[in-house]
Amino acid sequence: MQLDDFVSENAPDEGGDSFQLENSKLLDIAVDGSVMTKAGAMVAYEGDLSFTGKSSAEGGLTGFIKEAASSEGTPVMEVEGRGHVYVADREKRIQLLDLDAGESISVNGEDVLAFGADVDYEINTIGSIGGASAAGLTNVFLSGPGAVAITTHGDPLVLEPPVRTDPDATVAWSANLSPGIETDRSLSDAIGQSSGETYQLEFEGSEGFVVVQPYEEGPGGQ
Repeated sequence: MQLDDFVSENAPDEGGDSFQLENSKLLDIAVDGSVMTKAGAMVAYEGDLSFTGKSSAEGGLTGFIKEAASSEGTPVMEVEGRGHVYVADREKRIQLLDLDAGESISVNGEDVLAFGADVDYEINTIGSIGGASAAGLTNVFLSGPGAVAITTHGDPLVLEPPVRTDPDATVAWSANLSPGIETDRSLSDAIGQSSGETYQLEFEGSEGFVVVQPYEEGPGGQ
């Protein structure tokens, strides 16, 4: 490929929505005011933008990731100003959601990439998942209207309850669902007590959805 062709074919698309995919793993956010992104997700930016780490109640996401999991740095940053910020997360696929007023979704804290300033949020923590996750599972309850970007390893699968899922493979679920933690003794006997599959999130009911990915994401996104 000629150099000029390479440059032109991989240049950012002009125009479009404020949240625009440049490809399946790279998100272009047109900032005019402020937006929240996962800390460390910025790969480049253009324009007059400032970045502020947020982990306190003063405008931040208290408990977005539990303290034990945030030792590597502030988990969320606010991007302010006017310009474009390009974000990605370890080559994970980006799923763009447009929430209408009154629509909500609960997302695993590790899988939230960005959301608009108008999106309301609430932090919840599901209790300790056996020995697999002493800190529990932190999830972010996001309410529209506004744009939300979440990430998945590979293409997601959306299931209807009742269903049990591996906590490390669970990405998101509809707002009407509240998962419990269950232990499957038959799995414990079959594959050993130390296996993460012995603990599941249990989603009950007949309405709603659960999003899983074809990958078990351990603590810290590993």
